[in-house]
Amino acid sequence: MKPRDSSLRRRLLLRLWVPLASVLVVGAVLSFAVSFHIGNVVHDRWLLDSAMTLATQLRSNTGRLSLDLSPSAVEMFEWDAMDRIYEEVVSPNGRVLFGNASFPLPPDNLTPNEPRYYDAEIGGYPVRVAAVAVPSPTENTKNVTIQVAETKKKREALVWEIILLLVPLQVIILVAAGVFIWLAVTSSLKSLDGVTARLHDYEPDRLVPVHDIDTTPSEVRPLILAINGLIARLSDARGAQQRFVANAAHQLRTPLAALQVQTERALRETDPERHAEALSHVLKAVTRMRHVTRQLLTLTRSDPSAAGALAMDDVNLGTLAREEIEAWADAAIERRIDLGYDAPDAEAVVRGEPQLLRELVGNLIDNAIRYSDKGGEVTVGVRGNPARIFVQDSGPGIPADERERVLDPFYRSPSSSNAGSGSGLGLTIAREIAARHAARLEIAKCEPSGTRVEIIFGTT
Repeated sequence: MKPRDSSLRRRLLLRLWVPLASVLVVGAVLSFAVSFHIGNVVHDRWLLDSAMTLATQLRSNTGRLSLDLSPSAVEMFEWDAMDRIYEEVVSPNGRVLFGNASFPLPPDNLTPNEPRYYDAEIGGYPVRVAAVAVPSPTENTKNVTIQVAETKKKREALVWEIILLLVPLQVIILVAAGVFIWLAVTSSLKSLDGVTARLHDYEPDRLVPVHDIDTTPSEVRPLILAINGLIARLSDARGAQQRFVANAAHQLRTPLAALQVQTERALRETDPERHAEALSHVLKAVTRMRHVTRQLLTLTRSDPSAAGALAMDDVNLGTLAREEIEAWADAAIERRIDLGYDAPDAEAVVRGEPQLLRELVGNLIDNAIRYSDKGGEVTVGVRGNPARIFVQDSGPGIPADERERVLDPFYRSPSSSNAGSGSGLGLTIAREIAARHAARLEIAKCEPSGTRVEIIFGTT
């Protein structure tokens, strides 16, 4: 299927030419109507003048009404190069005083000296008739009816003459207007040609604005601003991606290097105890690398640009929190952390993707266990109205000036004694997952010490 032409130039020309042509067509029709009206008015007045001329020739001869008109005058009256002229003068008693044709009956209720015009047919020819009633010279209370008619050749010729003069003129106006419109549209769209050329030669490695908006027309400026805004967002996204890749490579390089060193050591060792010690270090390196890799994959999955819409379902935050507490119980016991649960009887249910929400809560619990001193406390709580879940620890806490920075990928607070044990991705992942669920992450300090991280749903 051939794609539909979406040329802006073509659209503008069509939307300007079609109305203009329609206006000219309507103008031609109106011109025809006006020409016809003018032709009728001019010739109707001539007919009336002829009828009134006949009225001036009415005479009263010894009380008898007659029309005093010589043969030469009659010949002059009836002469016409194109049309045939007909006349009829009828006395008040119905006697035809003068005439050369049989006329139809005039319109009823003729008012004296007020003409009436109508179309009729005489001798098989369509004619235009002017009828007028004038007072009789013999009896002023009675009227003489005068009718004058002519065929319509001159009228039609006049109309066509006007049309033949106007139509070519309107065609010339249409063509001239079309040329002017085409030139105006083409010259106005040249500003877009410059943008098109810039985009055609655009280099993705240099994310810079594509045009100087100060020199563009105001109608095009929003488009340029939108393109420049998109380029700015792409530049920020690429910068963030490059930083993420660099940091991820750095975070993976450390356990990989340790894994290589400890593996080589294990291969060299012949003493069983030292061999087992080297293998334990290998296991730690593999465990850390697995943890970092898992965190990176989770962060990628939580990115809105990495996947489509989430498969949302009703998730009970209380049930989810209890299940995650059970999953992290062994890690808490290993560090002698008192891992508890705090929630009222009312349950908090939200719409979300269950696996991502598990990752969110799991990362918060993992962070709290890692950054709490041995023998400390970690509490997972759930509240409603609005639905929220929090993880609170008794660790050293996060200084106020670092609470925004700890949300950045791979950042670990230098004030923490356990800063090197994590990947620096836990809170970043939690924030990204929260954002995808229309939730907000808040960090607060607990008294006398510790940190409280709370996820509040429905308040982004």
